Amino acid sequence: MILLLALLAGGVVGWFVASWEKRPWQLPPLKYAWLAVIAYIPQWIAIYLPATRFRISDDWAAACVISSQLLLLLFCWPNRRIPGIVLLVLGLSANLLVISANQGFMPISPEIAGKLVSPEILQTIPLGSRFGWKDILLLPETTHLVFLSDRILLPDWLAYQVAFSFGDILLAAGAYWAMAAAPLIGQKVI
Repeated sequence: MILLLALLAGGVVGWFVASWEKRPWQLPPLKYAWLAVIAYIPQWIAIYLPATRFRISDDWAAACVISSQLLLLLFCWPNRRIPGIVLLVLGLSANLLVISANQGFMPISPEIAGKLVSPEILQTIPLGSRFGWKDILLLPETTHLVFLSDRILLPDWLAYQVAFSFGDILLAAGAYWAMAAAPLIGQKVI
């Protein structure tokens, strides 16, 4: 969700910049954009698609999440000169590290999870099992690279609550930057 909002916000800012300069706004000149779409397919099948989400084992789902992250990193390499892509790579790498170190899922502590669901629901989820879409419920002391886990929350006054990681922030910043800077790519600086 944070990535989608960053893409939209960056696109709006990029469009305003292009309009201000009386130029058409265009997407960043991405190479191998199809690879980003293909990278999302394993996650979509294993995590988000209701018909398959509960039929795929946790081991396969974890492999899908990791392979998806690796394919996204592969997509970033030929696009590394586009503004923001370096931040995308750093965010993907941070998330891949913590996910790979914790059974293939993003760790979330019971304390953070308790701010997202009711205590009754949280009590039904055993430690070490999946929580939500791509998370795994782990105690901080048993989490590898806990500082990279889903531990950042939106302010309490927002109705929509979600936890995200430092890597997610880097991903969002990179996506925003790439979209907002799109009208400036190739422009000569005087």
